[in-house]
Amino acid sequence: MTTTDIPTIADPNESGARAAVRDFVARARGGDLGSAPVVAGLIVIWIVFEILNPTFLSSTNLVNLTMQSAAVGTIALGVVLVLLIGEIDLSVGSVSGLASAVLAVGFVELGMPLPVVLVAAVASGALVGLLFGLIRTRFGVPSFVITLAGLLGVLGVQLAVLGRTGSINLPFESWIVQFGTQWFLPAWLSYTLVVAAVGSYAWSQVVLARRRTEARLPAVPLRTIIVRSVALLVLLTAAAWYLNLSRGVGVMFALFLLLAALTQLALTRTRWGRSVYAVGGNVEAARRAGIRVNRVYVSVFVLCSSLAALGGVFAAARLAAANQSSGGGDTNLNAIAAAVIGGTSLFGGRGSALSAVLGVIVIMSITSGLALINPDSSLRYIITGAVLLLAVVIDSLSRRSRAAAGRA
Repeated sequence: MTTTDIPTIADPNESGARAAVRDFVARARGGDLGSAPVVAGLIVIWIVFEILNPTFLSSTNLVNLTMQSAAVGTIALGVVLVLLIGEIDLSVGSVSGLASAVLAVGFVELGMPLPVVLVAAVASGALVGLLFGLIRTRFGVPSFVITLAGLLGVLGVQLAVLGRTGSINLPFESWIVQFGTQWFLPAWLSYTLVVAAVGSYAWSQVVLARRRTEARLPAVPLRTIIVRSVALLVLLTAAAWYLNLSRGVGVMFALFLLLAALTQLALTRTRWGRSVYAVGGNVEAARRAGIRVNRVYVSVFVLCSSLAALGGVFAAARLAAANQSSGGGDTNLNAIAAAVIGGTSLFGGRGSALSAVLGVIVIMSITSGLALINPDSSLRYIITGAVLLLAVVIDSLSRRSRAAAGRA
């Protein structure tokens, strides 16, 4: 369990809003800023780009931004898992490119049924992750070295799969391309999903608070849960309404959000998830507690590569093509940066799947905003690198503050 999961006891005479503010202040003093720096940074980025180009915050541009976020965000979910156990995967871009190649070759050149090809594409990523996990656990090779070698090796396999053509277009009328470019939720369904998501969140928090109260542990007051749920409902409803002014919420983006929610649920409500945090916090302590550390390592690498492959499928569906540059360029940079900028610690043991959502929106906002003002291409890398460095500095300062608070 991370520090963000540890609630505090509020004064029963406080209002829900005041209790929530007091709880946030207490966490901030302890070095746990949560998502506040990311949200604040995102607001600043949006304000700056809106001033530079008034079309940035238009509903049309934000719809495009969300659709562009789905592929990289799905890859970033896997990166979050690896970072939580204190490891790194530098091959996610190549794995996503391999999955794109498998999809295109199997569907277009070999004429295989699309469902079979999709399973094969994701399975290719799972096999790569299994190989990484076994090498890490059997030989003790650092994941940095394993995945760096994997980046090159998987890229070679991708080029071999594509063959001499190097580029394959997917039929625009196929449902996979329609899924990536043309499918959007009806407005009523987007609002229904918002209500369902907030209701599920509120119910899970109430159940958790009840269990902690029965165990005589500190629990979040009901009024605080209500305030948080209402604020979340207002925010998500407003976002859905604004996107529906244009084409609406993309099905691919909605699926990415569902994957993030399911990953977060697995991390916070299952034994496996608790094991992931324990291994990332202290490997030796986790081993002495009876956790099968090697199984955790293997499972995380398999999931990371599987999500990278699924992200590659999303990217191919979005572009309606797969080529030698699929998964290349700044795919690795954006996926890892999204995870770290969202709040996942590079030191392991702290973060959440939902951080990938915030992080990828920050990354895609920078990309979209710079594309609109059309500066020199080098500026995008400079700004993204600066934001990533700032996120790591904040993470390091937070760790130092928590350590000082623990000694006190």
